[in-house]
Amino acid sequence: MIMQLNNKNNAVIVYQSNSLHGAIRTPSDKSISHRALILGALCLGETTIKNLLLSEDVINTAEALRQFGANIIINKDGECKICGIGIGGLLQPEKNIYLGNSGTSARLLIGLMSSCEVVVKFEGDESLSKRPMDRVLSPLQKVGLEILEDNDRKLPLTLRGAAMPVPIDHQLTIPSAQVKTALMLSALNISGTSIIIEPIKTRDHTENLLKLFDADITINKNSDGYDVIKINGQVKLTPQQIDIPGDPSSAAFFIVAGLIKPNSKLKITNVMTNPTRAHFIDVLNRMGANIKIDRTYSKCGEDVCDLEVTSSELNGIIIKKEEAPFLIDEFLILAVAAAYAKGTSKFYGLSELRVKESNRFEAIVNMLSSSGVSCRNIGDDIVIDGNGEVIGGSEIKTNLDHRTAMASFILGLNAHNKIRIDDISPINTSFPGFTQLYTQIGGSFKS
Repeated sequence: MIMQLNNKNNAVIVYQSNSLHGAIRTPSDKSISHRALILGALCLGETTIKNLLLSEDVINTAEALRQFGANIIINKDGECKICGIGIGGLLQPEKNIYLGNSGTSARLLIGLMSSCEVVVKFEGDESLSKRPMDRVLSPLQKVGLEILEDNDRKLPLTLRGAAMPVPIDHQLTIPSAQVKTALMLSALNISGTSIIIEPIKTRDHTENLLKLFDADITINKNSDGYDVIKINGQVKLTPQQIDIPGDPSSAAFFIVAGLIKPNSKLKITNVMTNPTRAHFIDVLNRMGANIKIDRTYSKCGEDVCDLEVTSSELNGIIIKKEEAPFLIDEFLILAVAAAYAKGTSKFYGLSELRVKESNRFEAIVNMLSSSGVSCRNIGDDIVIDGNGEVIGGSEIKTNLDHRTAMASFILGLNAHNKIRIDDISPINTSFPGFTQLYTQIGGSFKS
């Protein structure tokens, strides 16, 4: 089901391209695909999901849910049927659960099993095995999760879920939708009311989907203005028919491509505009981008639109620290936009980038500096001095990070000299078909 790249060593050379033209459809949203699979597996009855993202990360989540007892059938067009196991119905897996590169899968599934009496060993690839899991493990230990084998709180981890889980009362200390979702998934199987307080709002797909699946969830503001999420557990979920909207984080790469390549015009359809995910469009508009909404519609309780993108002269931008949680997956491609912009850009509060699929903080500095762009870091901030052009002539190491690979493609799109990317295979974790779309609209590269 995964589209493979025809390249033995997975390295490519990106050349300066001609202007870009055409219409492309944004691939389905990865975050919602993970969550829809999990909630469908917690229903009794059949849930149908249309346009499930057929990426390696999502397929790993589906396989893990099969090991927990769900019957999941996915066809090549991304239509998925799930016969679920019900709240608290997780079966004991017969083997270790391997999650590849997917931090989302790991953290969400740890939350899911934490309030069920099962023992699970989670494993991942080299990249995932370096990512911190303590941010979910510590609050879930208060629920009753036990750590049987600890690898410095990183994968591989062997965990036992709570036989008598305790309701959650937790205020998030890190703005992380994955941690928030892990706690909410745990709460679904805990008798009583769990309370999760979120001082800094993060993507809210889980909340939206829980309402869609008829979970007993309320969200209000406290006196400090924080979101207070309350979930009454052990309430039966209702099977649904879901159509997954497009992933704005994936669309961002082609939006920036259309902006930085002169004389280009692209139509990009199926872009979800959830306010917690589409803030990067506001940032690009502040830089002077010509992005127009062609039409709007709705999928899966989320706003969706089609966009027309026209090449633009971009200007430097200041991104404040409080904006960072809404841009965590877009900073790499926004750094490319800043490289091609005129003037200085300053990105504040990027510490969370250091613990993504790779150290994306270092990836931004290395990618731009090696390509002739003045880029430096000051603590957790990055400063980019753009002059409207990129020299290129660099070799970029992706360090198993799909977004670094895709951002490097776009960086090389209008660079004076070719850029070599050492390994593009990680792109399949989130955006199978990326290279085909890149060439379809006029991008140039060779293996």
